[in-house]
Amino acid sequence: MPRVKRGVTAGKRHKKVLKFTKGQWGNRHRVYRRAHEAMLKSLFYAQRDRHNRKRDFRRLWITRINAASRESGLPYSQFMAGLKRAGVVLDRKVLADMAVHDPAGFAQLVSTAQQALDA
Repeated sequence: MPRVKRGVTAGKRHKKVLKFTKGQWGNRHRVYRRAHEAMLKSLFYAQRDRHNRKRDFRRLWITRINAASRESGLPYSQFMAGLKRAGVVLDRKVLADMAVHDPAGFAQLVSTAQQALDA
């Protein structure tokens, strides 16, 4: 069996990790072992925060919808219940965008929700 020298492969892998951790502080971008730990941790954070970003945006949208619907005299929970009864199928992202950029259209939605609740 021929002899295999692994320096090239390991060097390539080390170079890739060190390139990934460029910009890290101290040994986290200089020493392979510390850089590898930093890389794994940053990849974990990235995955976790991709999920958390969805949570954060949903909270922001709900806050915006609540603020805009309360201006028209209807709390968020009743507003959403009214929309559901009225058969309006709009997600929170669109509703929040309307609340910010199209207050007149949003006021119509609030009145639709109010009518559905009263009926």
